[in-house]
Amino acid sequence: MINIPHLLLAAGTSKRMGEPKQLLNWGNKKLIQFQIERILLTTGKLFIILGAHADIIEPYIKKYNIDIIRYDHWEYGMGNSIAYGVQQILKSKIKLDGILISLIDQPLITSSHYLKMRSLFQKGKDQIIVSKSNTGWCGVPVLFDVFFFDSLKSLTGEEGAKEILKKNQENAVFINGGNILVDMDTPEVYQELAKKYFQI
Repeated sequence: MINIPHLLLAAGTSKRMGEPKQLLNWGNKKLIQFQIERILLTTGKLFIILGAHADIIEPYIKKYNIDIIRYDHWEYGMGNSIAYGVQQILKSKIKLDGILISLIDQPLITSSHYLKMRSLFQKGKDQIIVSKSNTGWCGVPVLFDVFFFDSLKSLTGEEGAKEILKKNQENAVFINGGNILVDMDTPEVYQELAKKYFQI
């Protein structure tokens, strides 16, 4: 059986949004609740890394069957958050085949997209399953084979895992995400998407 936990990155300060993205209303739920419920349809193990605003976010998600990782140095950037998350997951001593990483602010990504990523994974092939948009942008959600765990544990800064992908293009398997790979970074984008999907 292939064992690939999901790591949801939700540690950022939401500086451009002006309020915690994790707690934005999305339909009749908070965004982080919506994301959790969607991801849990695709995995038996979900880890969420919290940082900024953790104290006010955690009460909204305690009811879910998830593992919460608190990271006190979230301000160092996404790379550090990923590294810390992977380090903590590895402490569980569970034999892993890979890890699927996604962001809190991509609410259009469907369960079927995550499941397609998993279906493309071949154990022992050192793959990186990468999402690709209609415009050619490539990135998260991304699934890394366990072969890349040492590199993930060493990440720093804001760039996340892009450098690993750049250095290992020959290992990349791309999956078309169409127009769902939207980062909801600003109030304008949030209002636009909320209006489109919930007619508010």
